[in-house]
Amino acid sequence: MSCFLLRSLTTVLAFFGLLQFSMGQTISVEQMKLYTPEWKGERFEDGRPKVADDVLERMKLVTHEEAWAVMKNAGFRHQYEEGWLCIHPDSTLIGRAFTAMFMPGRPDVYQAILDKGHAEGRIRGQNAWPIDELQPGDVYVADQFGAHEDGPTIGDNLANAIYANSGNGIVYNGAIRDIEGFEELESFTSFVRSYHPSHHNPNHDQNTTLMGINVPINLGSVMVVPGDVILGKDGGVSVIPAHLAEKVVKTSEVVRLRDMFGHLRLREKKYTAGQIDSRWTDEIETDFSRWLEANLDQLPVPKEQIQELLKERTW
Repeated sequence: MSCFLLRSLTTVLAFFGLLQFSMGQTISVEQMKLYTPEWKGERFEDGRPKVADDVLERMKLVTHEEAWAVMKNAGFRHQYEEGWLCIHPDSTLIGRAFTAMFMPGRPDVYQAILDKGHAEGRIRGQNAWPIDELQPGDVYVADQFGAHEDGPTIGDNLANAIYANSGNGIVYNGAIRDIEGFEELESFTSFVRSYHPSHHNPNHDQNTTLMGINVPINLGSVMVVPGDVILGKDGGVSVIPAHLAEKVVKTSEVVRLRDMFGHLRLREKKYTAGQIDSRWTDEIETDFSRWLEANLDQLPVPKEQIQELLKERTW
């Protein structure tokens, strides 16, 4: 056999091996690392990047504008999705993406995946399988291909299970049902496409099939990779690659401090709007540095982060 044919056969076998492995179950750790090559930190057992809890906590104060600017400058231009029905719209959703990919139903594929899952010890229907694997701090992000009538795979029972396992709400590219039950969960901040009182797979008509758990998925105009940080607030969802999460947070904190200082000095009429709204002079930068040192314990940024900022400053 020629080297070309051997390489071609190997590629084909690898492709079908990927399909076989990802149908209804988690991809391998090696594949997860392949999709997240820039992440150098800790990982979960499934291979997902494990962004630190401290970074997630600090992410709650980040704005979409701040996250978008950092990601765009790093070459990530398609990381924001809008057009959601929001549950608890005045709250913020933060966590690590745990993904699920559904496709329109096809009975032969549906039954094959169901049989394989049950043989592996999975219980109940396919829509519950990803939920059973959620961990604290996860955000369940599911692509239900925008299905509306006869589309919901999540009602208030599974919503309670999701919250019990992850402590978070969901990002769901499809319709949910039992919306009042969602609203009763006070911390279940969620972003969904729509609401419909029907449910998926009515009368054993398999109209949805689970094709992947913790695989990269499509969320409108965004690709979501497992382990990405989800920032949901103000009607939109930013999907932040794990390796950029800490940079987004630190940039946000600097912007927040500079805005506080600038607004204060404007109210005091020490500087003009033109001076604050353009590149700062050395005089203003020095004033900012002294203000940070004088208010170290009163500012809404961890003291250690301010000290690090002062250490790294170049003004």
